[in-house]
Amino acid sequence: MDRELLISAIIDHAALYHGDTEIVSVNTSGGINRYGYADCRARSLKLASALKKKGMQKPDRIGTLAWNNHRHLELYYGVSGSGLVCHTLNPRLHPDQVIYIMNHAEDRVLFFDKTFLPLVAAVKDQLKSTGSFVLMEASDEEVSAEYPWIEFYEDLIADGDDDYTWPDDLNERDASSLCYTSGTTGNPKGVLYSHRSTLIHAMMSATPDVMNFSAQDCLLPVVPMFHVNAWGTPYAAPLVGSKMVMPGPGLDGKSLVDLFNSEKVTISAGVPTIWAGLLAHLEASGEKLPHLTRTVVGGSACPPAMINKFRDLYDVEVLHAWGMTELSPLGSVNNLKNKHLGMPESDIIKLRENQGRPPFGIELGVFDDDDNQLPNDGVAQGNLYCRGYWVLTEYFSGDGGDPLHSGWFPTGDVSTIDADGYMTIRDRSKDIIKSGGEWISTVDLENLAVSHPDIAEAAVISARHEKWDERPLLIVVPKAGKTPDPAEILKFYDGKVAKFWIPDAVQFVESIPKGATGKMLKNALRDLYGDVLLAK
Repeated sequence: MDRELLISAIIDHAALYHGDTEIVSVNTSGGINRYGYADCRARSLKLASALKKKGMQKPDRIGTLAWNNHRHLELYYGVSGSGLVCHTLNPRLHPDQVIYIMNHAEDRVLFFDKTFLPLVAAVKDQLKSTGSFVLMEASDEEVSAEYPWIEFYEDLIADGDDDYTWPDDLNERDASSLCYTSGTTGNPKGVLYSHRSTLIHAMMSATPDVMNFSAQDCLLPVVPMFHVNAWGTPYAAPLVGSKMVMPGPGLDGKSLVDLFNSEKVTISAGVPTIWAGLLAHLEASGEKLPHLTRTVVGGSACPPAMINKFRDLYDVEVLHAWGMTELSPLGSVNNLKNKHLGMPESDIIKLRENQGRPPFGIELGVFDDDDNQLPNDGVAQGNLYCRGYWVLTEYFSGDGGDPLHSGWFPTGDVSTIDADGYMTIRDRSKDIIKSGGEWISTVDLENLAVSHPDIAEAAVISARHEKWDERPLLIVVPKAGKTPDPAEILKFYDGKVAKFWIPDAVQFVESIPKGATGKMLKNALRDLYGDVLLAK
């Protein structure tokens, strides 16, 4: 039968065959909500109906500023299932970037958790298309008195019709969700996903050689739902009927360990910085993880010591993964092959350190600077390109130019690939910094630095950091006769960028090395100062 591949089919299947499988949600305002997939579907349909009554039409964008919770999951299905576009926003961005992204996306409605009420109040008057602001809570008279422009999620749900059905005129190539990437210089770019690409991505994510989800599992996605749709896990888990535990805002080690153990979580996913905090709590408390069997680690390189600690101390398998917003985000996951099972343990440990191999649906290749493809021999190092069923063809609204080279998407990474497809990222072809899974633009930091009255030139490089993998280091040439104070320079960034963007330290130099075209040689700077923060 020829049936459209629609996101609504996922929650329909979960409700029909896993209706009483639990979704456990830690609420932003406290307490825990428990219900099943059948309840989630019913509320998603009422939400879709309520949005239709508000005049939303395909393909209007609906923004979210929210943690991982059951209401956010309902938005994933109620918005996309009704033909609208679910646009997840990263609340960790600077307010100016939030404003730019929402105006660029032309979001009609914004749903947000109470944590982000101050941010929403600060930006709302600068949003050109957003006419409704919905707090993801029950009605609150105190909030209404102070913020009369706020609507409430539970009131909106109550306004939906019980007999609403998914529209029958959707095409699998219709837009379903929208994420913006700040992994390049300049303004953030939008990546628009289709129902088809999302469903295929979810099906492959659940397979044994990727994340290996099943109805026997209990998933706790630590990766936020505003980070490339939590790596697709809110689609892959219902697809197979996994129990889901949504951790809400509490992502500290103790809160996570309590949830892992009380809810008997078997699989999780998140960035290395979160796992570092969890491991620190485990070491301090002496607690174990008796139910957790595996976790997917991505967003930035997973330190080998972390992989070893999870395996040796807690019997947890770490699946090292790599992806990008432009890839929905799955690009590769490190799982063994049959031929590896008899290898010496030391060789297996070494093999598990790379970023893994692509699943069906993704092809990876390394290319030289003239776009000639290099061999997959584990030695030839080149620019990493990819293509596949869930890779973008263009950025939202066509901004940013054509992202493809001869049908391939250049990822901006420099890598090697061996004969079995195992990919190792060797370097980044651009100087963007990835700190704890979050991108930081060196150009924006440099432009602000040179606007300081005492600074003649400035460069920002990624310096190695024990906790965050990378942190920005500001390298400064002072103006003649000036001796600026490092603390005062760093304070200069306050209010101009997100707090986590502010460099960790200032390094004063007499000059910045440049190439023949006048460009700063950041590789040379990294060689000189890349370990400065480790020394500190």
